[in-house]
Amino acid sequence: MISPWQLLIILVIVVLLFGTKKLRNMGSDLGGAVRGFKKSMSEEENKSKDEDSEFKPDQLEDNKPGKASTETEEKSREKQD
Repeated sequence: MISPWQLLIILVIVVLLFGTKKLRNMGSDLGGAVRGFKKSMSEEENKSKDEDSEFKPDQLEDNKPGKASTETEEKSREKQD
């Protein structure tokens, strides 16, 4: 198990290697990436919910094979007249 003193030593070494300014920039870049990811995930969920709510059961009746062929036949008859 890592003790608090060991974590403090690791933190001091990281700050000495990278500097506080670069660590701050890396942290803000990482935060921005996480926010962007969460935003895109919530937009995708909202989009899929909207698509699900737009579905209407009576749409299934329009796609029945018998009805579709009847509509096609009616349209072709109208064109011939």
